[in-house]
Amino acid sequence: MPALTLREVLDLDPVRAAEPELLAGHTALDRPVRWVHSSEVYEGANFLDGGELLLTNGFGLTDAADEVRRRYVRELAARGVTGLAVEVGRSLPAMPAEVIDEARSRELPLVALHRVVPFVRIAEAANRAIVARGLSARAVVRPWGDDHTAALLADLADRAALNQPEVEARAALAGFHPGPGARLVGVSVHGALDTGAVDRAVRLLSGAAVLRAAFPGDVLGLVAVPDRYKGDPVKAVQEAFGTSADPGLTVAVGHAVAGEGGWLRWSDTLRAARTTLELALTVPAAEPRGPDGPLVTSSRALALERELTRGGLDANRERLTALVQHVLGPLLSWETAHPSNLVRTLETYLRNGCSPTRTAALLHIGRQSLYQRLDRIESLLGLEIDAPDLLGELLAATCAHRLVQPASGARGTARPATTAPHPPYRRIA
Repeated sequence: MPALTLREVLDLDPVRAAEPELLAGHTALDRPVRWVHSSEVYEGANFLDGGELLLTNGFGLTDAADEVRRRYVRELAARGVTGLAVEVGRSLPAMPAEVIDEARSRELPLVALHRVVPFVRIAEAANRAIVARGLSARAVVRPWGDDHTAALLADLADRAALNQPEVEARAALAGFHPGPGARLVGVSVHGALDTGAVDRAVRLLSGAAVLRAAFPGDVLGLVAVPDRYKGDPVKAVQEAFGTSADPGLTVAVGHAVAGEGGWLRWSDTLRAARTTLELALTVPAAEPRGPDGPLVTSSRALALERELTRGGLDANRERLTALVQHVLGPLLSWETAHPSNLVRTLETYLRNGCSPTRTAALLHIGRQSLYQRLDRIESLLGLEIDAPDLLGELLAATCAHRLVQPASGARGTARPATTAPHPPYRRIA
């Protein structure tokens, strides 16, 4: 069954009650409507994703200049919206002639709503019909699967213009029901050809729900950890992947969010997983790792790296290089003349709570050798590295030093450190 069209939306009872009058776009009434939004944000075109019917009370058009009104219509048409419906008679006494003219020239359906009907009533009726049509079509054409799931995950990962009812309806269509009290954790897997790695990990989390799909190069997913897991959900997901994932895979885990917290939180944990995966693939690891088994990391494990590179590594490179030179200059000069691992030793020591036992084990050296290195570091820097007021600056500088190094030490098939982020998932799904 084809998608709901604009013609069918205009025939819904709440829309007819608003006394719609079609002023432009008479030949485009059979365009499909993906969703119905209402917005009074005048510059709202950038928040739309295409295929929407936009409802507005026209307040932003009231005192706008003619060219500004025309540009508003042009931007909506450029975003691929299905139509624009404007309430006239209250904020906007009549539809401006230039809006009608521009809509006609763009073949954009323009509807004047002459009676006041709450937009929420129109949106609820239309979106309910859209979802019902989608469910019907899915049952007839093919079982639901990664097509619909991938589209939802792509929109969430790219923070497309969504709303809570839409996300909940699309998640239900994909068979994703987190359950009351569930905590959601975003995951991004590199090196997997399908969703098997995610499925195996979820099976170890008895009762967990999952929304996952394979994209070119990566697998993206949301894992809903049931409420009965009283411990750390991020740790639980990491341990499940560490146990079940194939050697060579790189798995990035986002932070935990409440399932009832709204779609923006769902988006946040997915985006955190994607950013963490990019760092895991392009930045040398903070601590030594063996060559076997999967690499499973988390957004909190790379929280400092994410903050230091916010906006992109290239945009921060000069600032980070200056920080490294300011804080670690004597160590860098020493390492130039005497090949050693003093900076790496310092970062490992700081990251592990200044524990000599843990640090020595990770660096595969004896405690006495570690003490000698730490003494050398303190002598060169002229300070006590355990001083509480120095820990933050030292850790940031050692982390920055690793970030600005060449990416050849990264795990897996490393992308250059200057590579742009993944293209929006909706474009590659």
